Amino acid sequence: MRGLYLITNDDPIELLLAKLEGAMATYEVAVLQYRRKQVPKEQQAYEIEYMKHLCSQYKIPFVINDDLEAAVHYGVGVHLGQDDGSIVEAVARLPKGVLIGRSCNNSLELAKQAIADGANYVAFGAIFATDTKPEAGNIGLDTLKQAKAQLNVPICAIGGLTVENSQEVIAAGADLCAVVSDVLGRSMSTVGQRVYDWSELFAK
Repeated sequence: MRGLYLITNDDPIELLLAKLEGAMATYEVAVLQYRRKQVPKEQQAYEIEYMKHLCSQYKIPFVINDDLEAAVHYGVGVHLGQDDGSIVEAVARLPKGVLIGRSCNNSLELAKQAIADGANYVAFGAIFATDTKPEAGNIGLDTLKQAKAQLNVPICAIGGLTVENSQEVIAAGADLCAVVSDVLGRSMSTVGQRVYDWSELFAK
């Protein structure tokens, strides 16, 4: 598993879905994560179903952020923060083969525990300063280098990543680069090209 890990933003749903179509049509998105913090839970069903169908169409793994119950309901993967539930429970309740990830901040110990519990990828960040999670301090590249040397699952980097600053992140050990605004913050006409730009980074 390697490439662009795309996370949804809080754009109006019609605009977001149009941009996702443009991104996925490149066949260069490695993972899609559903993260819509400003959308009430009762309004999320249509969005999740639609994106699940899109991911199925383009053969892209789909994960839901921080909500194991929703992931169980829709039979998709989940990404859990440190305070968002048990990896062991997620493994027990979710279908075989879906992605189960854990945010590990800047800690190899947290990552090793998550892997022991059954996570099949781990995320570190924020690598750089980010508007999406301003409370997360930037951690730089050393943790990625250590993780690459010590861990046996895909490593996801997150936080302030752009095409322009991520070649060194990939070189440091990131198998996946989690991105919101660098793709979905762009105009509809340039989303696809930006995804291609990301794919070229991983091809180097």
